[in-house]
Amino acid sequence: MSFTVNEVEHCWIPISDGIRLSARLWLPETNEARPTPAVLEYIPYRKRDMVRLRDERNHPFFARHGYACIRVDMRGSGDSEGLMEDMYSPQEINDGLEVIQWIASQPWCNGNVGMMGTSWGGTSSLQIASLQPVPLKAIIAVCATDNRYDDDIHHMGGCLLTDTLEWGATLPVILASPPDPNTVGPQWRRIWQQRLDHCAFPLENWIRHETHDDYWRRGSVSTAPESISCPMLLVGGWVDRYSNTVMNLLARSTNPCWGIVGPWGHHYPDVGSPGPGIDFQQEALRWWDRWLMGQANGIDDEPQLRIWRQEYLSPRNKILRQPGQWISESKWPSPNITSEFYRLGSGMLDNTGSIDSAEKDIVPNSLQIGLASGDTGYFGREGGLPLDQQEDDALSLVFDTVPLKKSLDILGKPILDVTLEVDRPISTLVVRLNDVSPSGETHRVSYGVRNLALDAHGVRDPDLEPGKPCSIRITLPNTAYRFSEGHRIRLAFSSSYWPMIWPAPELSRITLSPAKTQLVLPVRNKPPDEPSVIFLQTMDSEKVAPRAQIDTEPLNRWSQRDVMTDFVSTGWHQPLTRITFHDIAVEYGFETRAEHTIAIDDPHSTCSQLQHRMQFDRMGSVIEVRGTARLQSNTTHYLVSGALQVLEDERLICEHQWNPLIPRRNA
Repeated sequence: MSFTVNEVEHCWIPISDGIRLSARLWLPETNEARPTPAVLEYIPYRKRDMVRLRDERNHPFFARHGYACIRVDMRGSGDSEGLMEDMYSPQEINDGLEVIQWIASQPWCNGNVGMMGTSWGGTSSLQIASLQPVPLKAIIAVCATDNRYDDDIHHMGGCLLTDTLEWGATLPVILASPPDPNTVGPQWRRIWQQRLDHCAFPLENWIRHETHDDYWRRGSVSTAPESISCPMLLVGGWVDRYSNTVMNLLARSTNPCWGIVGPWGHHYPDVGSPGPGIDFQQEALRWWDRWLMGQANGIDDEPQLRIWRQEYLSPRNKILRQPGQWISESKWPSPNITSEFYRLGSGMLDNTGSIDSAEKDIVPNSLQIGLASGDTGYFGREGGLPLDQQEDDALSLVFDTVPLKKSLDILGKPILDVTLEVDRPISTLVVRLNDVSPSGETHRVSYGVRNLALDAHGVRDPDLEPGKPCSIRITLPNTAYRFSEGHRIRLAFSSSYWPMIWPAPELSRITLSPAKTQLVLPVRNKPPDEPSVIFLQTMDSEKVAPRAQIDTEPLNRWSQRDVMTDFVSTGWHQPLTRITFHDIAVEYGFETRAEHTIAIDDPHSTCSQLQHRMQFDRMGSVIEVRGTARLQSNTTHYLVSGALQVLEDERLICEHQWNPLIPRRNA
């Protein structure tokens, strides 16, 4: 059955402290005005323009199938009132709880509410579900994080990610952008001016909180996944920075949950890249029909985990389709997984126990290692996949298996137990698990990093002393991968990974004990009766074409070395993209530029700078917001700078600058 949809461009939702949040509604016109279940997406990404096309891809579809759909701008963003100073604040979560209660009390809602979102929206869905509001019956969390410290864009293994700078430049721009007068009315300037007067620079918090403290635990449902009692559908992608969440929550949740992990990046999977994608709207509709409508449609009988098992492809910056196959596990953790142990010998990786190990090996400390790393995958932008690892491997300490006599499938988290000594109180260990083809081309399968000053929980490690042997465990992210017959498995060690990871304050000497080091691979033994995985396709002849024109140019990347100065520069630029919404007479544009530089042997030479700008053209009046985040460091401090400029018809009307000096206590 297909319903006519009544679209409401703007609606105020009152919050108990007097602030109003702006919502866009899609309401199905049912017989006799019968109330329906509702689906909420709650994010700060400007429903009027920034993600308008994405909203119009999802919510009208669900509304045509009988669901009231609500897209809400969070406090301090888009067309909503109030202020936002940082992500995942208690106020943000409390607002979300009030929004759910408001939806459930509307005459067009039958009291059953679902919540969905990707990235911030998916993470917010997890957080709000953990508080168990009565009307919330089910959630869909796409590319979300359950652990804001270890599986987000800010830190990894206790090391600072340069990705955090991009978000540090971008988020202030989003929050300083104006409401739309045509939705908010004449008060739009008052709302906007309040934002401009109180602009925040949350990047300072993200860098200042170096360890896994209460700041990161707030909003991380990994601390108590059992608190989410409503059914969860968790969706992730292998080239997304947040891919760990799906299998982590499946392994720890005690309540109904299912997971899908595909080959794509930080997207809804119907437009995911690399492919193959899946029909997200159809999969979500089945989910809502079961948990909001009560239909027995068989989704309970789906395997708990459906996953794209990847295969080797010659490394390149961009691919359209990742080779592999959909596989499934009826439950996770799975009885089909066994541990296979590998020892380290003289350049060898062996699972037979027949090699002799060297007593000591030195981990190279070249700052050139990482130029083939690609992006962390957070924004899912075009390209940015890892390149051929041969150049990085040539500068690393590597251990290889002999060519495999038969293919080997892994599913889960590779684990490395390593014994080492280090000559500095703060240093970094990077481990890459690679697939070496018979031609020598090398694909990165997974990687892990560890700030050796911190323990596995991200707090200061009292056992680490320079010159003292210590044993640590590095758990690599979940993966699903087939090493083909004739290929070799490689383990590569280094003490840096620039420009992905911010380098330690000093070059360190790490001495590895191969005889006391062990790699454990989670080998998947294919069940004899493994069923095929089939995703249904939408048969919806009423899909509406996007009401917009997109003008853009391809993203470009560069990497170059100045042989005179020994500086390496790498970066990328997304030229200005313009989206013209003809139905609302708005043109929205955005542009981003990133540049990272480093001198080959000097960690204090490191510099990263990210710039982001957004434009809004309404009937010939143009507002532009520009943001910059820059990071340098020395032995004792991070040197952070940020700037925000707002122009109206080319006239500067607001400017903010931030220059915090942040101590380097553990990094």
